[in-house]
Amino acid sequence: MKLIVTGATGFVGGEVVRLALQDKSISSVVALTRKAAPVPKHVGPEADTSKLKSIILEDWEHPYPDDVVEQLKGADGCVWTLAVTPTKSKEASFDEVTKICYDYTVNGLKMIASVSNKPFRFIYTSGVTVERDQTKTLPFLQDYRLMRGRVENFVLDFASQHATEVQVSITKPGGIEGPGHPKNEALSSVWAQFGPTPWLHVSELAAAMIDQCLKGVSKDTLWAEDLKKIGSGALKTEDYVPLE
Repeated sequence: MKLIVTGATGFVGGEVVRLALQDKSISSVVALTRKAAPVPKHVGPEADTSKLKSIILEDWEHPYPDDVVEQLKGADGCVWTLAVTPTKSKEASFDEVTKICYDYTVNGLKMIASVSNKPFRFIYTSGVTVERDQTKTLPFLQDYRLMRGRVENFVLDFASQHATEVQVSITKPGGIEGPGHPKNEALSSVWAQFGPTPWLHVSELAAAMIDQCLKGVSKDTLWAEDLKKIGSGALKTEDYVPLE
């Protein structure tokens, strides 16, 4: 299997790469990034780091250059983690945040799906607070949450329009713990507003997304409880990245 990972230098994307390098079912890991993606820390002794190829893309809004497209051809799946987090969104203009979260994703899905193997599996990383219903009035971060909801709607609509060729799953975790990201009780109270939302270990989230690429999409929307069940079932104890 050939797997594309965006946001591979980030917290979640880096963990997807780490686990993918250890998975013998994956023959190629292509990190499509804005800066070079190094081999993640804590790779296990069975990891094949030669599988990792880092491709730097400078223009994410327009048709990808031919040399980039050539290296993306024949992908079987993509885990898309590239986005601006709610916290980071406050540090940039909304236009810039929208460009990265919406425009990059829309263009990327179209470009990669056009040259992928079929069925192509696209796993999009979102969050529990993101709202698809564009008519709702939200108590906090309304513009951001609705914009991310429009991304989810596009991804789902794209899959429905290419039903025999593209499968998608949208992951909607709440809190994600991992190295440098301890559990936060204040955030726990936020996630609780959206129903049962257990904290996920970043390895569980990454493993669940890889599982959906390898085995096929089980649901078009995976909530925290789904992700924890799939991810923990796919991992051995030694596969978890250390929290410290």
